[in-house]
Amino acid sequence: MIAAVRLVEVTTAQQLVHAYETGLGLAVSAGADEPDPGDRLAATLPVWALAAGSVAAVGAAAHRVRAAHGLPTRPSALDPARVGAAFSSERLFRRGGDAPSIFAELSGFFRTADGWVRTHANYPHHREHLTHALGLSPSADAVQFATRVAAMPAAEVEDLATAAGAIAVRVRTESEWAGSLIGRAAAAGPLVAVDRRHPGELAPGSPTTWRPTAEHPLRGIRVLDLTRVLAGPVATRTLALLGADVLRVDPPQLPEIDWQFADTCQGKRSTLLDLRTDLATFEDLLSAADVLVTGYRPGALAAAGVRVTRPDLIDASVSAWGTAGPWARRRGFDSIVQAASGISLLEGTPDRPGALPAQALDHGSGYLLAAGVLDALLARADDGAGRDVRVSLARTASWLLAGDRTPTHPAAAAPDPAATVTHGELVTAAPVFAEYDDFRWPAPPYGSAQPFWTELPVQRP
Repeated sequence: MIAAVRLVEVTTAQQLVHAYETGLGLAVSAGADEPDPGDRLAATLPVWALAAGSVAAVGAAAHRVRAAHGLPTRPSALDPARVGAAFSSERLFRRGGDAPSIFAELSGFFRTADGWVRTHANYPHHREHLTHALGLSPSADAVQFATRVAAMPAAEVEDLATAAGAIAVRVRTESEWAGSLIGRAAAAGPLVAVDRRHPGELAPGSPTTWRPTAEHPLRGIRVLDLTRVLAGPVATRTLALLGADVLRVDPPQLPEIDWQFADTCQGKRSTLLDLRTDLATFEDLLSAADVLVTGYRPGALAAAGVRVTRPDLIDASVSAWGTAGPWARRRGFDSIVQAASGISLLEGTPDRPGALPAQALDHGSGYLLAAGVLDALLARADDGAGRDVRVSLARTASWLLAGDRTPTHPAAAAPDPAATVTHGELVTAAPVFAEYDDFRWPAPPYGSAQPFWTELPVQRP
């Protein structure tokens, strides 16, 4: 019998790092050339503590899985270079020697008549919604856009964008965000919510055979991945690294950004499926999955007809603003949450808002979600009950804002180019865990797999 476990509850990133260090003897080692492990993520806010803590949470959860199954434990260590590289992976990504363009021309900070807004228009449909919201031509360039926004109050830009399904937020101060109904709702609840289903709905057993090994403690676990951009894909990439069969499902009508997919889909399979016309195929996949991971706004999948009825399913999700509060159904990204929550002003200058040295809310939330999934799977093995696992970027932001501060920090050092893996013309950050030399395989061609689960090969003794 495998004992049920619970994700350790802490209030700050520093406490999570401390809990893992004292509980498992975690070694945080810096080389001779790196006296401070946080140099690569230096910021006013404790980004290194968030990064180390969230990665440590996954390591601790994987350790619990191995221990519960009587497997040899693997050495656990936080390599600062690996952590820094993983959190800053977009700065290390290369295809044929070329670096990607991270933000599109209409994504960024724009001065308004009374302050600043931050926009996100990397996807073509988001760009189209944004220009439409402000009465601009779809082909408007950054100068035209900036001119239009400069004549408007920031709140008006935010409201018009939201009404049109575009993404723009007014840059707020920390106190303004914390004192608002929106900010209070976003900061409420646990950092990682792991909720057991009602006992009356239990269905013992798993639809697949879980056959963990020390290297791959999630071997035999099937994960259906409906996530995009960063936090969700980081979570599912971590589960894939630990041995899960991860099938990523994307809508054919909304292609993914190429470099972003290649940077976060290692170790997974990729298929295209239109839920509007082939919901039956998706339901077949879901009926044989152990874990569903989603990154859509709360209620979006239900609106598409998806119903999660399996009582033993681990239903994991990441959202921008959480599942409750006035902004629960709004779109959002890491940069947008930073701007709304006050982080951008804390990390900026008197003349211009700034940003964290990495998309730490995304990465941190992704690793925390993976840790919650591991613990939920282990608990299910004991009682047969599914769990709902929830994280949000805004909740992670409030966690970060509660930590110690270093206003006079040096500039963040560049990520270590040696902490990478190379496959042909593709260079990506190496796995965040130092005990893994590489991912199980590089990102496959987009949409290259059929929408079926693969049979787990028989492992020879």
